[in-house]
Formats: sequence, C-alpha cells, structure tokens
Amino acid sequence: MKSNKYSKKLTVKFIKKLFIISVIYTVTFFTLYYLLYRLAQYTTWYPNDETYLLLTSIAYNQTIMFFLYLIGIVIIFIYLLMKSLSYIDQIIDQSSLLIEENDKEVSLPQDLKEVEIKMNSLKKESQKNLKLAKENEQKKNDLIVYLAHDIKTPLTSVIGYLSILKDEDTLSPKQQKKFASIALNKSYKLEDLVNELFEITKYNSHTIEINKEKINLTMLLDQIIDEFYPALKKQNKKVLFHHKENLKITGDSDKLARAFNNVIKNAINYSYKNTEIIINTKDTEKNIITEITNQGDTISKEDLNKIFEKFYRADSSRNSKKGGTGLGLAIAKEIITLHGGTITVQSENNKTTFKITLPK
Repeated sequence: MKSNKYSKKLTVKFIKKLFIISVIYTVTFFTLYYLLYRLAQYTTWYPNDETYLLLTSIAYNQTIMFFLYLIGIVIIFIYLLMKSLSYIDQIIDQSSLLIEENDKEVSLPQDLKEVEIKMNSLKKESQKNLKLAKENEQKKNDLIVYLAHDIKTPLTSVIGYLSILKDEDTLSPKQQKKFASIALNKSYKLEDLVNELFEITKYNSHTIEINKEKINLTMLLDQIIDEFYPALKKQNKKVLFHHKENLKITGDSDKLARAFNNVIKNAINYSYKNTEIIINTKDTEKNIITEITNQGDTISKEDLNKIFEKFYRADSSRNSKKGGTGLGLAIAKEIITLHGGTITVQSENNKTTFKITLPK
C-alpha cells in the first residue's frame, strides 16, 4: 500500500508538470504563430525572396503548424518521462547506502523527498536493530562464558566428594551421608546451570507460537504457586494470593504458565528472606490485571529500562546465586505481548511490582 502511495504521488506530479509545461508551451507556440502570421501578412517582402516564401508557406499552412506543435508536445512528454524514469536509477544507486554501516544519508531529488525521508528512516532503524543484535549476541556470549566458568565450581566439588567416597574406606556412615548430600546439592546446581545454557540456545532457535483456549487463570496461578513451595519453605518466604474465583481468559495455558512462572520466580529470587510475595488479581470490564509484588532491593531506573531485554542481568547478579540467563522476563514479555497484553514494572522503597494486563 505504501509503495502504491509513493507511485501515485509521483504520477500526479508527472501529470501536473506535463500539464503546466504543455500549457506554457501551447500559449508560447500559438503566440509566436500569431506573430508569424501577422508578419507574413502585413510586411512587404520581395515576391521571390526565399525567406518570404518559406515564411508564408509555414504561416498559411495549418497542417504544418499543427504537426510542429505535436512534435513539441511529444518532446516535452518524452523529456519528462525520461526524467521520471531516471528517478528509478537514482533510488537504486542510493539504496546501497541502506546496508552501509556509516552515517551517510540517502540524497534524492526534491520530487522524491518523501522517499528520501523514508529510506533514511529505514537506514536508521536498520542500524539500530543491527546494533541491538550485536549487543544481544555479546551479552549471550558473555553469559555463556560466565555459566561455563560457574559450571566448573560445582563440577569440581562433585568430582572431589565422589572421589573421597570412592577412595576413603575409613569414612563413617555419617560422613558418607554428609559428602553424598553435598555432592547431590552440587549436582542440582550443575543441572540448573546446564538448563540455563540450554535456555540460551533454545531461545533464538524458534519463534513462540500460541494456541488459544479458555483458561481458568485462578487455578493456573494456584498451581504455579504450589510448585514453588520447596523454594519458599527453604527461604522461609510465603506467597499471599488475593483473587476472585474462576477468573477466565482466552489464551495458551502452557505459554502463560511459563510467563507467570518466570515473573513469580524472579520475585522469589530477588526478595528478602522471611518476607511475603503478594499476588493480586483485578477483574475489569475488558482485562484481568495481575500484580506481583516482592520486598527486595529497589531496582535502579537504568535497570528498570532494560529489565525485559534479552540476556540482560544487573551486574550485581553475575556473581550471585540469584543471577540467571537474563531470559526469563524477556520470554514472559514476549508471551504476554503475543496474547495482546502488557507487562510493566515499578520499583521503589524496597518494593518491586510487576503488573501483567491480559485481555479476557
């Protein structure tokens, strides 16, 4: 549709120019013809003068004059047409600038000013996306390096404790149980890190697709909260779920479960010990709003602006046990957006609230 818009504008400009120039040419041509006719009629010439004979033959022959007039019109049409067609060559020549990584802007004739603006806008958008892609790739590579480094620590511990269990015959049953328990815990940590590596490689390998159906959002959130019971108990945390019964929406239950799981997990991971995570649901005319609030360190404005970016983690999380791949919230946002909803975050006074709005 946009390409048609530009072609229509160029066509209108071509017709306008052809009309204006044709009118000017017509007025000029017939004015000169009239002057020539009057000159031939009222000026005294020598009867056998060749210039006089030629002048009078032209002036009194309307067929010749009409033929000359048509030739002029054809020349004007061809000139304007060739000029318009030359715009294609100029657009093709300038289009090579769109893929060049520099600040040189596209420059086109005045008639193509709107096309020029659009092409420059596309170049800026392309450079922005390229820069973002490079940054995401760098973040991904950095995360892989961090995770690969982190994997060494629990793996070394697992190997060490299993070697002791294998080689030391003098260990008491209590010591054997202790070392086995440490090795198991380290194995779980190793499993989490490997899963994170898989998450990174999976994220860019496919596009998230949704299959909508009727969902009881209240039951979905209840099930997700139950799954976090072991983690909550270990840190002496609680989830308080305030809701109406049987809140219904249309969506993909598996994908929405993943989105809410990621947001709630984030709230649990970054909340203080011995605190409560509060989940509130609101039923409006068109939407269901879910707010997930935790007590934890206030997130800076800089981090809030980037919190939904792929592979983004605050610097402080890289060396902490809480830091993940930086994909959880990015995936949650993509899923919520695909459902026609929104997700936002606010953080102040050591409280952080994620607000998820989903259409019914």
